Amino acid sequence: MAEWSWVAYTALEVLIAVACCLGNMLVVCAVCIGIRGSLREPTFCFLVSLAVADFLVGVAAVPLAVVLDGWVNLTPNLCLLLSCVVLVLTQASVLSLLAIAVDRYLRLHTPLRYKNLATQKRTWLAVSVCWALSCLLGFTPLFGWHSYSSLASGDNNKSSASPTSPPCTFLSVVPLPFMVYFNFLGCVLAPLLVMTLLYTRIFWSLQGRLQDSSPQAQASLLRERRLACSLALVLCLFAGCWIPLHLMNCLLLFHGPQAVTQGALYTGILLSHANSAVNPVIYAYRIPKIQQAYAQIWRRSLVGLDCCDGDDRVERPRTGSRANRTETFGLGGQATP
Repeated sequence: MAEWSWVAYTALEVLIAVACCLGNMLVVCAVCIGIRGSLREPTFCFLVSLAVADFLVGVAAVPLAVVLDGWVNLTPNLCLLLSCVVLVLTQASVLSLLAIAVDRYLRLHTPLRYKNLATQKRTWLAVSVCWALSCLLGFTPLFGWHSYSSLASGDNNKSSASPTSPPCTFLSVVPLPFMVYFNFLGCVLAPLLVMTLLYTRIFWSLQGRLQDSSPQAQASLLRERRLACSLALVLCLFAGCWIPLHLMNCLLLFHGPQAVTQGALYTGILLSHANSAVNPVIYAYRIPKIQQAYAQIWRRSLVGLDCCDGDDRVERPRTGSRANRTETFGLGGQATP
């Protein structure tokens, strides 16, 4: 790839990383601070889990994507470990989205038992299970399903001539069969199909209830449908941003390296990372509670800045008058010449 193209790719990755960090940090603050009692609601707990995963994409996954492009020489074990971190964060996003879909389905179809089922303790237990399962699935290559044996043997053969480790790339240590059969089909596509089925059932049920309900009950059902539409939009964006990259991995597996150009592969990587930066914007425009929390945080920030400016304006005259009195009377209280 031409150097100017790599510079453009790196610059875009930096912008995406900054947007991921700032946007998702704002989401966590909005839910935890701006919305009273939000962490007692399972949906917002799972949204925080998703926002934390997206935040870590900006902190870890994006820098690792740039580093794990053959620009550093690492031992195969370290290269594999860093590559697995990216898989863990992707899986955490998928499982958080799945937990949100299951929560909305249970809320709609078991309204009488929902409060007993979705307690705060069980909700945070579900969040912990999502992250534990993400680590287990993401670190699977560490247990033997890796492809650095040839890389390591080649490195050992050349150790006498060159003491440095070979360049580290993602696909040099994570095999394509793992990425296609296990990661894509088993860990990404299967949960996406389950979520699609759940949201289809949710919208079908809401549509029927809206036709048969009284005007008083319709307001609550319309709010439920709006929230379901917002969460389904987040799911669709995730699928639209990640599936192209997985399809490129399928082409690489079945048709070889010539099937996908380097520019197309970098575009797929950028698109997958951009998904983590887009989610906070969707929350702001589609979920009223988060929109109000954003506005509240913004107002508090402006008030804080105004207070700081006011303190500076008050402090400067006091400092100046004290200096004038010192110049006039000196240290002994008498006039200076």
